[in-house]
Amino acid sequence: MEQGVDGQGFTAEEIDTSRPHPARMYDYYLDGWDNYEVDRAAAERVIAVHPQVRLSARANRAFLRRAVREAVRGGVRQILDIGTGIPTSPNTHEVAREIAPDVRVAYVDNDPIVATHAGAKLTHAGGAGFALADVREPRTVLGHPVVRELIDFDEPVALLLVAVMHFVKDEEDPAGIIATLGDALPAGSLLVLSHATEEPYEEYAGGRIDHVAKEGVVDVYKNATAALNLRGRAAVEPLFGPFELLDPGLVRVPLWRPDGPVPGAEELNNTVFYGGVGRKG
Repeated sequence: MEQGVDGQGFTAEEIDTSRPHPARMYDYYLDGWDNYEVDRAAAERVIAVHPQVRLSARANRAFLRRAVREAVRGGVRQILDIGTGIPTSPNTHEVAREIAPDVRVAYVDNDPIVATHAGAKLTHAGGAGFALADVREPRTVLGHPVVRELIDFDEPVALLLVAVMHFVKDEEDPAGIIATLGDALPAGSLLVLSHATEEPYEEYAGGRIDHVAKEGVVDVYKNATAALNLRGRAAVEPLFGPFELLDPGLVRVPLWRPDGPVPGAEELNNTVFYGGVGRKG
C-alpha cells in the first residue's frame, strides 16, 4: 500500500498507467515532468492535429491565477479546487497566499498519481490538504474528511472547476453535479469555471475551429481514462446555475480580467477555453 495524503491509502493497482490520463496529459502541455510515456504519446497526437493546445493550457492556467487573486481580494479565505491535476507552481494556495496567508485550500482529484505528487507539493504547508475523490460524486467530495476539516461551509467558498467539466458526459449530468456542490455553499461563494469548446471565437474573421483537428483531438481522448466533451457557450453558461456571472461574463479565458496585453482574434480563436466567475447571491 502507498499512503495517500488523505490518510486512507490506495493500492498500486489503482494507478492506471496503461491509458493516458487527462491530468497527466495537461501536465505535459504545461512542460511538466510528472507524466508517463502513454500520456506523452497521446499528448503529442493532440499537438499534431491542434498545435495550439499548449497555448490553450497556459492561458487556462493564467485564468485560474487571476480568478483566485480576485476571489481572495474579495474576501474569500477558503478554496475547494476540484480536478486540480498535477501540481504546477504557482499552485492555487501559493497564488492565494500572495494576498492572504491564512487562505485554506482543499484540493480534489481522482488520480492516485496526482495524490502522490500532492503530498510533496501541495500539502507540505499548513492549511492545505488533498482528497482523492471524483467530481462525478459530488456528495462524496463534500463529505470527504479532508474537505470537512479545511472548509467551513458556513463561510464563503471559492469553488474551482477549472478544465474539468468537459470530462463529464451529458448523461452524467454536469449541471446537476455543479448544483449539488453549489447547494452546499453559502451566499457570497464563487464558482470559477473553465470549459473547452470547439466553437469559433465570434470576432475571428478567419472562420471556425478546424473540423479535422477537433475530431482528431476528441478521438485521442476516447482512449484516455476520461473522454473529452466539447461544449459551446450556450451549453456552458447554464452550468453556473444560481451563480451570477461577474463581468465580463463567460469569455475566452485571456479576456477574463486580463492583467496584460489581450491576444488578437486569431490567437483567441485558437485558445479553446471559455472561462467565467459567478457569485452566489
